[in-house]
Amino acid sequence: MAVLTAEQLDDLQTFLKDWLRHSGRTQSDLRRALRASSIRMPVLLDELARVHSRDGLTGLAQRLCEIEALWQGEDQGLEGEDQPPLSLDDSLGQLDLLLQEIRLDAGEA
Repeated sequence: MAVLTAEQLDDLQTFLKDWLRHSGRTQSDLRRALRASSIRMPVLLDELARVHSRDGLTGLAQRLCEIEALWQGEDQGLEGEDQPPLSLDDSLGQLDLLLQEIRLDAGEA
């Protein structure tokens, strides 16, 4: 698989920072989800670059979707038993939409 360019890594870093801020998460949360050795952004980016080199852009998007689903599950557990579970349609987040777009683009290419 192709290696991420410096520009793509910058874009990924910007995306990660926005995603963490909007989801109320920290780099430490991302480190735990990735099982990375450090919370430093270069280490997190290296881990995601390895996912990309192994599984491609679709695999990277899928991994980020899995992390988002993990976090949503954790958030649901903290909300209590009286909260109804989200349906699959309700849980589609920004990363799920990104994955769908990548798959559509790959099918058209």
